[in-house]
Amino acid sequence: MRNFARKKNHYANRGMGLEEDLEQTNQYYLEHDIAVIYKKPTAVTIKNVTYPEKKYTKITDGYFTKSSTTDYNGIYRGWYIDFEAKETKNKTSFALSMLQNHQLQHLQNIKKHNGIAFLIIRFTFWDRTFLLDIEKLNTFTKNNKRKSIPFSFFEEEAWEIKNGYQPRLDYLKIIEQHYL
Repeated sequence: MRNFARKKNHYANRGMGLEEDLEQTNQYYLEHDIAVIYKKPTAVTIKNVTYPEKKYTKITDGYFTKSSTTDYNGIYRGWYIDFEAKETKNKTSFALSMLQNHQLQHLQNIKKHNGIAFLIIRFTFWDRTFLLDIEKLNTFTKNNKRKSIPFSFFEEEAWEIKNGYQPRLDYLKIIEQHYL
């Protein structure tokens, strides 16, 4: 007799994207007077809109005004924090092409002026999220010709942010342990 039982899948975080997790985390930090960290809005010039209903406007044409820097910035215990957040479905590496040169330059400038600059990268296949310091990224790119960062590099050189309830992704715990 054949066993047709299906392999159990892990669906704990299904539907919860990194941006949503960070939004909940940052809201928790704000509500508990821990830190003030916001997602930066993307500068967009609106060219045309329609009004399908009285209470809502639909943007039908527009363009990005300028290149954005990074996704998030704010302040924690007097320290300026700036970071970019990315998700990848790739289970073996993170493609460097997902990062723009101006974003990396911006993070390097933050670090140069004594701010805290890093990336938060989530590997969705593994449901694992890492904080990677900009200096460790710089060292990797200087010493490697690869176009991607292996997952194993994150396991060895980055700090894993464990999923929690409140806050969802307590990345300030890592800041506290490794930067302050």
